[in-house]
Amino acid sequence: MKLNISFLIVLVILANTALAQLTNPVQWSFDQKEIEENKYELYFDATIDDGWHLYSNKLPVGGPIATSVKFNNEAGIEVIKDFSPTRSATKVFDKTFNMDLEYFGDEVKFMMVVEVDSGQRSDLSGYVEYMSCDDETCTPPAETDFIFTFTAEKQAAVAAQISDVASSDMESADSGGSQSLWLFLLVAFLAGLAAIITPCVFPMIPMTVSFFMRGSGDRKKGIKNALAFGGSIVLIYTLLGALFSIGVFGPNIGSILSTHWIPNTIFFVLFFVFALSFFGLFEIVLPSSLVNKTDSKVDQGGLIGAFFMALTTVIVSFSCTGPFIGYLIVEAVQGGGMRPLLGMFAFGLAFATPFTLLAVFPSALKKLPKSGGWLNSVKVVFAFILLAFGMKFLSNIDQVYGFNILTREFYLIVWIVLFSLLGIYLLGKIRFSHDSELKHLSVGRFLLSAVSFIFALYLFTGLLGAPLKPVSALLPPQSTKPMMQTSLVSQSQRIQTAPECGPAKYADKLHLPYNLNGYFDYEQGLACAKEQDKPVFLVFKGHACANCKKMENTVWDQPDVLEMLAKDYVVIALYTDDRTSLPEREWKTSLIDGKTLKTMGRVNLDLLMSKYEKNSIPYHVIIEPDGSEHEMGVTYENDEFVRYLEKGL
Repeated sequence: MKLNISFLIVLVILANTALAQLTNPVQWSFDQKEIEENKYELYFDATIDDGWHLYSNKLPVGGPIATSVKFNNEAGIEVIKDFSPTRSATKVFDKTFNMDLEYFGDEVKFMMVVEVDSGQRSDLSGYVEYMSCDDETCTPPAETDFIFTFTAEKQAAVAAQISDVASSDMESADSGGSQSLWLFLLVAFLAGLAAIITPCVFPMIPMTVSFFMRGSGDRKKGIKNALAFGGSIVLIYTLLGALFSIGVFGPNIGSILSTHWIPNTIFFVLFFVFALSFFGLFEIVLPSSLVNKTDSKVDQGGLIGAFFMALTTVIVSFSCTGPFIGYLIVEAVQGGGMRPLLGMFAFGLAFATPFTLLAVFPSALKKLPKSGGWLNSVKVVFAFILLAFGMKFLSNIDQVYGFNILTREFYLIVWIVLFSLLGIYLLGKIRFSHDSELKHLSVGRFLLSAVSFIFALYLFTGLLGAPLKPVSALLPPQSTKPMMQTSLVSQSQRIQTAPECGPAKYADKLHLPYNLNGYFDYEQGLACAKEQDKPVFLVFKGHACANCKKMENTVWDQPDVLEMLAKDYVVIALYTDDRTSLPEREWKTSLIDGKTLKTMGRVNLDLLMSKYEKNSIPYHVIIEPDGSEHEMGVTYENDEFVRYLEKGL
């Protein structure tokens, strides 16, 4: 059974459609002008990305969503002139909708006139609802908030741009964590090497090497072409990473990939589909036209031929390398900055090195193991690992949206079952359709099976309360009191006491680790600290933030740190990715762009960006009773963190 990779491309298109909405191909700005006393012209300026168009405000019934304005409260507002564009729209016949449609490209200004009852209203808030398309995809209906202030002195928004503070993504960026970067690059390099031994890559090595050796008596020319081939592979993967590093997909792409349900669902489905393919249920194949187009350029020879040979290799191998690339990109964009570019460079370097070395030293081909059943075993092992890692995307959705369905215990049970089955498979007790009969158990398979069983047993201790620090960043947080004490922290330090200043808001869904008391609302926490005359330990964190979990499990867990947090500080934990809707009385106006912030996460993120000019988490701030502040990003050094906490005391 074959599954054309066009099915996967459809999923990618759906992801692009979702991301197009979230990265806003249409950017809005708002202005106003008082034309008479209490009478205002309101301007809605839309700047549209190249290749995209914004639908007009007047469309036939049954067509796409028209651009329109919705007010949160119309009391005291009289509309004198309806919302309408200041220039004519382009009119075309749309075959999809089978009707004439109007839209705008580049930019357009909408305007309306309202009269305000100054005794009832001092501002007007709402949102613009719109839909945009390019030649291939359309965004789902999107909303952009606005607020107009009708006072003698119009309040101006802070001039800072989000992109100035978003050079690194908010979900687990490591400010100053060079150790973490090097570890990520090592993982990327190892992933590139692992991709070599997949069934759709390994057999290509002899064919590729022979291409550069055929009919070539000029060894220098052969080496030159081989190096060009390897360099082209590195270049292709690096360019892919660069698209994410330079912000082509928007400054908050890492936040979107980590926290929004659409990309997380799509990534889980992709991992699941690849896993089923690796198990042998079907074969993922590329559209022949795509391969033929690149392969037809190979015969041009020279550097151009080497490049297209590299491009063909990358495309053909995608059915096996796709999961490696997808996971690395997700992890990289969460770190922000140049991590996507560097990560893809490391992956491409590792992937290209064996091809290049064997092309330079073709005699080494004789020492390579022949393709056979062992390659399919590697594929099945990868299938188990894909299923395990795919769980993380479901966990992101569950934590960010507060469903609390995929608990830590259920997550661990799934992993225990998967790695136990992997151990049984390696022993030869489970066979899939493409597996050869295992006549004898090699030492390598036996050792790998033992490792798999040991890891499953190690995960089992997590069900009894063990913190599982090495893999804690991949797991949901502990939500219940441990049944078995395995940490250095004494049991007395884990006993939860009554909140010092009354119940914390949102404590029904949010919790601090180790039964620490704390607050999840900025104002409530500050009020408690003032009442207790204690310093504040403020941490900006996220449900889907791997580095946040790692810090809590490797630094907060230490007795000296936990004792200071529990006894000497008022802890305020602000989740920047929480989707909890706030009541209207708690909505905030962004100090960054003037938008109305309606969820807990957006309010907390706006505070982090506007007050501290950061967009990376975890981020820590100590606020002393006299108002002085001490800031710190990420550190996994206990002594350094203790010294930091002592500053506030």
